[in-house]
Amino acid sequence: MKSDNVKKGMQQAPHRSLFNALGFTEEEMNKPMIGIVSSYNEIVPGHMNLDKIVAAVKQGVAEAGGVPVVFPAIAVCDGIAMGHIGMKYSLVTRDLIADSTECMALAHQFDALVMVPNCDKNVPGLLMAAARINVPTVFVSGGPMLAGHVKGKKRSLSSMFEAVGSYSAGTMTEEDVKEYEAKVCPTCGSCSGMYTANSMNCLTEALGMGLGGNGTIPAVYSERIKLAKRAGYAVMDMLKKDIKPRDIMTKEAIINALTVDMALGCSTNSMLHLPAIAHEIGFDFDIAYANEISEKTPNLCHLAPAGPTYMEDLNEAGGVYAVMKQLLDAGLLNGDCMTVTGKTVKENVANARNLDPEVIRPMDNPYSTTGGLAVLKGNLAPDGSVVKRSAVVPEMMVHEGPARVFDCEEDAIDAIKSGKIVAGDVVVIRYEGPKGGPGMREMLNPTSAIAGMGLGSTVALITDGRFSGASRGASIGHVSPEAAIGGPIALVHEGDTIAIDIPNMKLELKVSDEELAKRKAEWTPREPKVTTGYLARYEKMVTSGNRGAILELK
Repeated sequence: MKSDNVKKGMQQAPHRSLFNALGFTEEEMNKPMIGIVSSYNEIVPGHMNLDKIVAAVKQGVAEAGGVPVVFPAIAVCDGIAMGHIGMKYSLVTRDLIADSTECMALAHQFDALVMVPNCDKNVPGLLMAAARINVPTVFVSGGPMLAGHVKGKKRSLSSMFEAVGSYSAGTMTEEDVKEYEAKVCPTCGSCSGMYTANSMNCLTEALGMGLGGNGTIPAVYSERIKLAKRAGYAVMDMLKKDIKPRDIMTKEAIINALTVDMALGCSTNSMLHLPAIAHEIGFDFDIAYANEISEKTPNLCHLAPAGPTYMEDLNEAGGVYAVMKQLLDAGLLNGDCMTVTGKTVKENVANARNLDPEVIRPMDNPYSTTGGLAVLKGNLAPDGSVVKRSAVVPEMMVHEGPARVFDCEEDAIDAIKSGKIVAGDVVVIRYEGPKGGPGMREMLNPTSAIAGMGLGSTVALITDGRFSGASRGASIGHVSPEAAIGGPIALVHEGDTIAIDIPNMKLELKVSDEELAKRKAEWTPREPKVTTGYLARYEKMVTSGNRGAILELK
């Protein structure tokens, strides 16, 4: 056992004295030591129930013959961090989580791990760590929140942000906003639509790193506790069979995950996280793969914010496995990939069924014949940009309009809420990329303001920052190269015409090459916005969004 490095032999007598201080018995010293990576905290609604999940995992591990040992991982609530300096500290935590978990696991020589994440960067950060550490590892999340109910309709966090925009537009009263505030987030769990947290938790199933139901069983269901116990059993079985994350997270598994992503209509943030996870296994993931996969993968689900269904509905309809079974039967998934169950993808989904063809459309009646995401390129984004096309209204799939240029999110929000943005405009928010932010803030406030002002079907938003999974509309992010390193988005002038053609994957600035070259020659880099602390170090090492905002030594 790996843990023998700290438990066996005369040289390890000092180590054993410290285990004695921890209260370890002699019997426990002879059993596998299983690290339980707990993301529990009391500030993230998706994490407030993780103490119960961790307790159930510990019980499962102990029943299966292991010694569970808990250590922590941090997590930021993107909703609470939204719209202020806190959002600079969201994406950057992904790498802190990966780094700190790697340190803890290898310093203490755990034999296996169970990762207990839930929200946003927490899941990909721990997937990255799992690939690095490469001991048997299972993921079990805290589960999604139930949808809220306002005036007889299901609602979620994105509805809340849009309600603020509607209030600014004068179409909603303060009392209406207060009702939304009280009702849209009714339980613990990751927010109830197909936002980033739920996207990544669903993709743990597609990758083979989570058990069936991990992405969809609601946080408040007792079935989630049972799943956590089974995760404890599963990791002990993996240890016996010597199945490790790099046996599971292969290039083929990453492509499977991207395919499922397209069918589910996941958050654009998956196009930051899948490349970063791929990087950890040595797979150079080009985001243009998205278009290749999208062309042959239909979009089968329209969960909030793209449509009126929620994670609880997907769970009742058969969950991620039901989607995967349809894709597998159509020849779109690699069924031979290994998973944490010790079985292949094909074996795992063999008995899955679609129980609600309105929530999970059958292959012959998709929402669209192409997938939920698209990568757009052109002279405005030579290295690519990302749009959740399943959340774009038909009339905005092709759009041309004047650029309204802002060098930070706050200035754009002020313009939107004061009525300065009108139908047909293309809002450009730049210097918000991984380096420029630094930290690549999510633009949920401006997209929600656009929707709330009634402009969602007439105004586009383009940024080198990124979007929350709760964003909808013609929201094009990850524009690369970013403005901070002199990408073309830095060269856009107020009033320039921008052409968006999502069906043909094009994003063009209607300015001549000669004029762009002239502007480039006149452009000067800006001083970093942050010069001390973690963000300053992050800014020095981070790549543009098209590469997953990974950290590299220059």
